[in-house]
Amino acid sequence: MMSEQNEMALLREAILGDGLVEAVFQGAQRGAAPPWPRVAIRPVRIRQARHLQFAYFDGVQEVAKNYRGEEAGAKLDELLALPFKSIQAITAGETLRVQFSKKGRAILHRERRHQEQTIPLELAHDRAKPSLLPEDEPIPFLQALGVMTADGRVRADQQRKFRQINEFLRLIEETGELAELTERPVRVVDLGCGSAALTFATYYYLNEVRGIPATLTGVDTKAHLLERHRATAERLGWDGMRFQTARIIDYEADAPADIVLALHACDTATDEALARAVRWGSRLIFSAPCCHHHLQAQLAAAETPEPFRPVLRHGILRERLGDTLTDAFRAHILRLLGYRAEVLEFVAVEHTPKNLMIRAVHTGAPALPSLVAEYRAMKAYWGVTPFLEELLRDRLVAVLS
Repeated sequence: MMSEQNEMALLREAILGDGLVEAVFQGAQRGAAPPWPRVAIRPVRIRQARHLQFAYFDGVQEVAKNYRGEEAGAKLDELLALPFKSIQAITAGETLRVQFSKKGRAILHRERRHQEQTIPLELAHDRAKPSLLPEDEPIPFLQALGVMTADGRVRADQQRKFRQINEFLRLIEETGELAELTERPVRVVDLGCGSAALTFATYYYLNEVRGIPATLTGVDTKAHLLERHRATAERLGWDGMRFQTARIIDYEADAPADIVLALHACDTATDEALARAVRWGSRLIFSAPCCHHHLQAQLAAAETPEPFRPVLRHGILRERLGDTLTDAFRAHILRLLGYRAEVLEFVAVEHTPKNLMIRAVHTGAPALPSLVAEYRAMKAYWGVTPFLEELLRDRLVAVLS
């Protein structure tokens, strides 16, 4: 068995080698807090010289710095010494994943690619990220959904959908939490699954790509859509996928969900989905909110704070501010209740104005007094009460008292 020191040396060699495509450091080991939730490394060519670009993401913004030679090696050693939860290095010929046990021991997994699967290297400064799902080989569920042709090509009018699927799967992978879901099978619930493209993608990625046994239940009120999804799942032979016709607030699960998806659930249905996830103690939450009416109505009825009167006298700006405040309150409530929550761009704004994703990981960390004070101040300033607070009032009363 390879020693831990040799495993980390192998990883270091892969990242510094000429075959690197991308390396990602993310998450935090138990009881630790690296200075960045995520750092990505990729090779770039600057003035005809190969550099390694280190992109440091602090949860709000990303700062990229370019290094080469011994300086790149030193910066990599700094990262390797930090208590990240997982490290993944994709090279032209293989993927290396390092997960850390509860005791902090590094465990290396290697997945070598066949020669025909080798990833071509591209050193353009602004090159696109490699797709988690290949674009040029048949994937049955994408064919069944009409995204791919029979010979495995992404249809011209489905390129946007294909990129959206890959970006969503990347948001799941980047949490670094999948390896922590030790109960098998992993239980996933998609509340308000709709057309279910991302529902099918999640099931496929967990079971077929990551090799994590998972079941998935899609919930929606549109019975005709769910009947079609059941038929698709049956054709694919996916016995672990089922669909249930119900409103989110009425849905009764057989067991708590480990992962909750709530993608474009309308208005307060998003809050209902988030409240469900909190009460289940779900490890991961991915919510892409849709329309935001509840808090906007409160803003219209409340006295406008003096500095914002020039803003809120315009209907479109009032609406956008209401959207922003609603999602800020949602993320803040999740933080108060033991989640690490962040608001990210899900897809580019030119694809849809509803392009935000609330991504949350349950840590169980107690609410800091500063977070409580911020929440109270924000409510008092705007004169509103978020609907999610109403749904989780029994959980929040102890935190806010």
